[in-house]
Amino acid sequence: MANVNDFLCYNKGCGKRFLQEENGPETCIHHPGGPIFHDAYKGWSCCKKRTTDFTEFLNIPGCSKGLHNPEKPQDNAKQDIVKSSESSTADKDAVVVEAPKERKPIEPVQRPSDNEPMNRLQVTVGASLKSALAKLSLNKSEDADGDHTDSNKVKIGTTCKNKGCQKEYQGEETNQETCTYHSGVAIFHEGMKFWSCCERKTSDFNNFLNQEGCTKGDHIWILSEEEAKKIVACRHDWHQTGTHAVLSVYCKNSDPEKTTVEANQVCLNITITFDAGKSQFIKKIILEGPIDPKASKVNMLGTKVEIKLKKSEPFSWKRYELPEDVRPDDTGDETPDTDDD
Repeated sequence: MANVNDFLCYNKGCGKRFLQEENGPETCIHHPGGPIFHDAYKGWSCCKKRTTDFTEFLNIPGCSKGLHNPEKPQDNAKQDIVKSSESSTADKDAVVVEAPKERKPIEPVQRPSDNEPMNRLQVTVGASLKSALAKLSLNKSEDADGDHTDSNKVKIGTTCKNKGCQKEYQGEETNQETCTYHSGVAIFHEGMKFWSCCERKTSDFNNFLNQEGCTKGDHIWILSEEEAKKIVACRHDWHQTGTHAVLSVYCKNSDPEKTTVEANQVCLNITITFDAGKSQFIKKIILEGPIDPKASKVNMLGTKVEIKLKKSEPFSWKRYELPEDVRPDDTGDETPDTDDD
């Protein structure tokens, strides 16, 4: 039990109890300096020993001797803690926090209209396509030299070109017969097949092909070059870099003279004639982002046509073509008129 005549020493690092008559100039071993806490290290400013363990810090023996101090320090003594060896005298290290400045509202960027004038993109023909076209031209020339027959003369066994008519040419008497054909187009929807002109639906493809025509007229044995062209849905895909969006249309031996690619800032029109002029790829695309048509170009190669569009701003596109349901009203599709009641 503590003696009522003893006192507690409040010197830092001591904490012993003592009798006033036994207090002498070398009886208290303590730290005259203040505690330092810096970069996870703990120590006293009066001596050099440092440690990361708090218990070990409390047990560091004092470095000075003197009288025990029975007076309890005031609460503001905690402010004497030195957080670093330099921060006690250097106000320049103080961090000044300023209130954030008021931000100006971001103005929305106006999307260009797809009704702007179209510009024809610059076309570069690759060596592989030049070689392929030269070979096709040579073969066509040889075929023409070896075939002196009249190209407008119908050969026996030629099938009528009208849709749905399977009649074969057997001579002039065949021209006297009436041709029964379909004047509409073939439609394939939800598993059903039918012609738009008569809409006799069936799920069997052979039954669809054998449906009798609904329109009567003359047989057509020979189609013109333009009529003979087939509209083909070529495979196409795209990739992008920070500055360009590149569309690749896969078609062999495209004809540079009969191929046009036009664009404005947000719209792309493509017409590619290929396969010795027998097929065409036609597509209109409303682009995800704006482009610079004058800095865009077309590379025509042996197996594909590559359309390299220069982005107006270097940001990533989520998709190449803008879906119809999110297109602005001026994308070229007329909106239905509404009656004002």
